[in-house]
Amino acid sequence: MIHLPPHAPGMRIGLFGGSFDPPHEGHAHVSQVALQRLALDRLWWLVTPGNPLKETAGLPSLEQRIAAAQKIARDPRIIVTGLEAEIGARYTADTLRFLHRRCPGVRFVWIMGADNLLQFHRWRDWQEIARTTPIAIVDRPGATFRAASAKAAQRFARARLPESAAALLADMPPPAFVYLHAPRVAQSSTALRSARLFAGAAALPPEQGGS
Repeated sequence: MIHLPPHAPGMRIGLFGGSFDPPHEGHAHVSQVALQRLALDRLWWLVTPGNPLKETAGLPSLEQRIAAAQKIARDPRIIVTGLEAEIGARYTADTLRFLHRRCPGVRFVWIMGADNLLQFHRWRDWQEIARTTPIAIVDRPGATFRAASAKAAQRFARARLPESAAALLADMPPPAFVYLHAPRVAQSSTALRSARLFAGAAALPPEQGGS
């Protein structure tokens, strides 16, 4: 059986997907911004088996990443789930098709950081995602001034809501998206992985650590 987090028709549920390798305060910050500004009832962290656009060698197990994410999430409205592995979904579009089919009446909103918006057009069936699910983009360091030029932002420019209307996003027929600005947290999984690898290399004896 597939175990979906609690839900009911009419609920406003944000979906925040990623490999969470590792989870960090930036994830928690984006989630709090989304919960408050979009008037969400719940936010599901979808911990992926592996990102098709990223190298997965050395990726910790799904169970390890879920456990680490649960320590960071803290807010009881945030539910950490390995749903995508359960349903065998490799791509976000597959996950959304499944959820829209299995959870009729639930008002899902896809949440992403502005750094992901820059490569959104590389996602499988990205235009279908935009046409079936409202999207909220949360500002991230380094992406503020580039986000407007993203291919996806230009393709669906007419579907953009003013930030003042963010609380209405879940009720809007897609395509619909909003860009949220808020105080930013500079942490990133990429930087934390690099620091982890550097610390591991530094701890090796000289003959093993390389030059």
